[in-house]
Amino acid sequence: MAQLKYYYDLMSQPSRAVYIFLKANKIPFQDKPVALRKGEHFSEDFKKLNPMSKVPFVDDNGFILTESVAILKYLCSKYKVKDHWYPQSDVKKVARVDEYLNWQHTNTRLNAALVFQHLLILPKMTGKGVNENQLNKFKKGVKETVSSLDRYYLNGKPYLCGDDISIADILGACELMQLRAVHEEHLYTENPTVLAWMGRVREKLNPEFDSAHKFIERTRDVYPHIKANL
Repeated sequence: MAQLKYYYDLMSQPSRAVYIFLKANKIPFQDKPVALRKGEHFSEDFKKLNPMSKVPFVDDNGFILTESVAILKYLCSKYKVKDHWYPQSDVKKVARVDEYLNWQHTNTRLNAALVFQHLLILPKMTGKGVNENQLNKFKKGVKETVSSLDRYYLNGKPYLCGDDISIADILGACELMQLRAVHEEHLYTENPTVLAWMGRVREKLNPEFDSAHKFIERTRDVYPHIKANL
């Protein structure tokens, strides 16, 4: 049987989530790193595999699957991982996970990603300063997201969707960790509930969690001026 091929860049939040899941569950895969910063995802060879020109994606013996949520669900089903990751045996538990997975696209993912982009990616691409109005809009969005994580999703539970970790927790934590690269982690660390949850997720997933986030810590060290200029 051909081994699963995984195409990713660890600077991408969803890429890290799938990478950590694969490692944590000891699912064998062929490493296929893609350097987004070099534009490798726009090459003709890449587009032949994935016309979307995005990561992550998997190639499972010719079956190409994009989108991190779809990939994680597929891996849960194919490799029959422990039920807590995506508890399909319980209709209500799996509905809770799906609830977060659908909500996160325009909340955790959108807001944290755009804070990162407005502080680092867009200024580098355009040569212009930070658009403070847009940045403040998305920082406010992160704060509202963190409040929802605290009051609705966690709400006295150790993990977003219940008593054990799920794919929702990996995705959520990876999105918030992106804020560390631009010195904006205070947007979630100031909330004790969310900070404690992040700690539990990290502890549960280490050493894979820290290993996958080395690029984030490196970026943080390379761009200390981002914090100084705010």
